[in-house]
Amino acid sequence: MRSFLFRTLLAFAAVLTALPATAQDYPNRPVRLITQGAAASGPDVVARILFDQLSKMWGQQAVIINAVGAGGSTAARQAASATPDGYTLYMPAASAFIVMPEMFPNLPFDITRDFTRIGFAADQPFVIGVSPALGVNTLAELIALSKAKPGQLTYAANSRGTLPFLTGERLKMGTGADLTFIPYPGAAAGLQDVVGGRVSMIIEGLGTLMGGIQGGTLKPLAVTSLKRLPSFPDIPTVAETIPGFIATGWFAVLAPAGTPDAIARKVNADMNKALETPEVKDKFQALATFTRPMTPEETTVFVKSEQDVWKPVVKQIGIAPQ
Repeated sequence: MRSFLFRTLLAFAAVLTALPATAQDYPNRPVRLITQGAAASGPDVVARILFDQLSKMWGQQAVIINAVGAGGSTAARQAASATPDGYTLYMPAASAFIVMPEMFPNLPFDITRDFTRIGFAADQPFVIGVSPALGVNTLAELIALSKAKPGQLTYAANSRGTLPFLTGERLKMGTGADLTFIPYPGAAAGLQDVVGGRVSMIIEGLGTLMGGIQGGTLKPLAVTSLKRLPSFPDIPTVAETIPGFIATGWFAVLAPAGTPDAIARKVNADMNKALETPEVKDKFQALATFTRPMTPEETTVFVKSEQDVWKPVVKQIGIAPQ
């Protein structure tokens, strides 16, 4: 009996000793990051900038897995079924929290319940831009023109269910603007049609539209951020015309539920250090993407606040279940 108790105590002590070492030694092998974005897409580029820096800090390779398809549910499904040991992380687009549960109500996982919040990477404001030939100079004038010409004004944005699309629909709901959505698989084609006068306006990330703005072929009417952007102080915010209107694309990092808290907090601390490095900040700024280091708790609160804002919009416009 004494021998059994001794062995049990030794085993228990070994477990206790190993627990902190799990976080201290992490990572000791490559880390996978699953994203729903295709290679070279916005989510993919953001993921690579951040995790290239983390790879240098960790001395371990960060492998980006582009799990494209099914409105983001392919990536989420892979991440949810992964072993919760910290070696599989997940960076969804904001739409995964807001639209995916409505589009796919019968998924075998819950984006809120089945993932641990690790931290927040960055957000990207959208720009509402028009061709100079449209003859409007402000967002208020655009809204008025759409009402004066019902059914004639169109807006380009990424596919139905993305945040640019939802921003356009929320704009319509809040103002009564008469705008018809034209989906585009990529921003470049939408921008080309706006500049060419075939579409009235576009809603997209600033980084995508910057060339058109700087070249004078696209007139920016408003930016969807909380405040005016330091790099474009002359572009008013949407909130200056529609109080309280803020809309950004954003990227959070998650892990499968059950990931040890010590590892989750280690990743969070390392993420936040990486986000503060000049290398990451400069690369993000070139994409009009803004770092926002958060704790896991702050990330949870932020995601919930975004769900509260956008889910009523999704329900009102009716995203068809699949």
